[in-house]
Amino acid sequence: MSDFDSHRSLLFTVAYRILGSAADAEDAVQDTWLKWSAADRSRVADPRAYLARIVTTVALDRLRSARARRETYIGPWLPEPILTSSAADDVAAAESVSLALMVLLESLSPLERAVFVLKEAFAFSYAEIASAVGRSEDSVRQAAHRARGHVQARRPRFHRTRAQQEAVTARFLAAASGGDINRLMEMLAPDVTLWTDGGGKVRQALRPVTGAARVATWMAGVSSRPYEGVSPSDMTATLLELNGAPGIVFHGAGRVIGTLTLVLDETGRIATIHNIANPDKLADVTRRSVHPLESP
Repeated sequence: MSDFDSHRSLLFTVAYRILGSAADAEDAVQDTWLKWSAADRSRVADPRAYLARIVTTVALDRLRSARARRETYIGPWLPEPILTSSAADDVAAAESVSLALMVLLESLSPLERAVFVLKEAFAFSYAEIASAVGRSEDSVRQAAHRARGHVQARRPRFHRTRAQQEAVTARFLAAASGGDINRLMEMLAPDVTLWTDGGGKVRQALRPVTGAARVATWMAGVSSRPYEGVSPSDMTATLLELNGAPGIVFHGAGRVIGTLTLVLDETGRIATIHNIANPDKLADVTRRSVHPLESP
C-alpha cells in the first residue's frame, strides 16, 4: 500500500472535521493527492505529517470560501452527516465527529478549528500543527487554548452510553411515527431545540423550532403528511450509526430523504434535534453501505 493510500482515511477525517462536509472533504483529499503526486517525495521524511500539512492547507482554503457561501444559505446550516461504524466504541473517537461537536466547531475561526482538530482529535504536536497551518508554535498554542476553552464551555459535561442513546432514539422514532404528542412531550426537555436543514431545496423550517410543545407538534405533524411527494406509508426509517452515535435515516421513493440525530441532557431527555434533509448533504449516507442497528 502506498504512503498516500495508508493515510487516506486520516486525510478524509481531518478534512471533514475542518469543513463539516463529506463532499468537500473528498475534494480536499483529491487535491492533496494531486499535490502529493507532483511533490519530490524522496525528500519527505514523514509522509503522515507532510500529507496532513497539505490537506489542512487545502481544507482551510475551502473553508474560507465555504463560509462566504454560507452567508446566503437558506435556513439553518448543519454539517453533512456521515455513516460511521458501530464497532467504534471509543467515546472520544465517536464524539470527535458528533454533529453536536461539528456544529460547535462552526463558531471557531478557521485557524482555531484546524488547530483544535489536529490537536484534540489526532494528537499532533504543536510543532507539527505549526508546520501544517503555517504559523508559529506560540500562535498555535494560543489558538489551541482559545478553541479548547470555547468548546469545553459549551459541550455537554456528561455522556450517555451507546445503548442508552440507541434506546432513546428508538423510542423517539416510535412516538414521532405514531404522532404520539404526549409521549413525545415526556421525552423532550422543556427548552428542546429542533434544527432543520433543507437548504431551501426541500420543505423545512427556516428557523429553529424551540420548546417541547412546539417541537412535539411539529414532529407529530410531519409524520402524518406527505413529504417531497412521498406519503408516510411509503417511507421507511432505519436506525444507523451517524457521526459516531445512533441516528435515524429516512428513505422514500428509492432515495434517502433525511437524517435525524438527538442530543440528550443530563436527565436523559432530548435537548437538541438535528434534522438534515438538503439533498446535497445526503450523498455520503446514500453511497455507503452499512448494516442497520435496527429496523422498526
